[in-house]
Order: sequence, then C-alpha cells, then structure tokens
Amino acid sequence: MTEFGDFANIDVEKLLSGAQQQFARMAELQRRLPELVGRAQDKDRLVTVEYGAEGLRELELNPRAMRLASTDLAELIKTVTRLAAQDLGVRTNEVMEEVFGAEENPMRLLNDPDAALAGAKEAEAAYNRVFDDVMGELNRVRRRLDL
Repeated sequence: MTEFGDFANIDVEKLLSGAQQQFARMAELQRRLPELVGRAQDKDRLVTVEYGAEGLRELELNPRAMRLASTDLAELIKTVTRLAAQDLGVRTNEVMEEVFGAEENPMRLLNDPDAALAGAKEAEAAYNRVFDDVMGELNRVRRRLDL
C-alpha cells in the first residue's frame, strides 16, 4: 500500500481525543460565559452599572445623581457603562484562560493581531503542504491507471 504523505502517520486516537477535549472546553465556556457580569461604579458612587453578554443588566442611580445636569449625568452613565463592559472583557479573558490555558486562549489573538496573522499564515502553509501531498498522490494514481 502506498503511503499518503503525513496522512498515513496520523494517530486517529490522539486526533479524536483532542477533538473531544476541544468540545468539552467549548461546552464549559458556553456554560460559564452567560454567568459573567462586568461591574463598575463612578468614584462618587452616583452611578452603578452591571453589564453582561446581553448588554446592560442593571443601572442604579443614587438620588444625588439627579442633581447633575442631564448632559453630565448622561456622560457619566456612558462612562460607567463602558467601564463595566471593559470589566466584562477582563472577566471573559480570565475564564477563557482557565478553560483553554494561557497559550491557547483565543482572546490573546484579539490583543496581538501579529500573532493572529502568524497563526493564519501557519495554517495556510499547513493547508498548502497537505494539498500538495494529496495532489501528488492523485497524480501518481492517475499515472498508474493511465488516465
């Protein structure tokens, strides 16, 4: 039997085990992400915000906040909401590191676009190698069958 490049040496058990681990990680992530909440409060404790995956969950205004001009209050609400959303991002990153590990955390690619690009180029190179191997084998089969 002719070898098919690296395909003949694939450890199917290892491949399946790795896929099962990834599915388990994704299930854990799907279970935990909806529970995450980012929180923020301004220094004077006039505005408190909870922010979840669905957006704004809670908005509490201290009665003293009503003394602010409407434009100032609106700006303060937007600022605290943005801080709560950032806090949610930090918490999400922490959970993803727990689930995937620091090296395999998909969020790190958002913070490091060069690493994301390098990973994409590495995947492209692997695809090209596999494609070339398969096409080479198909050409050998075609020649053997005199097609």
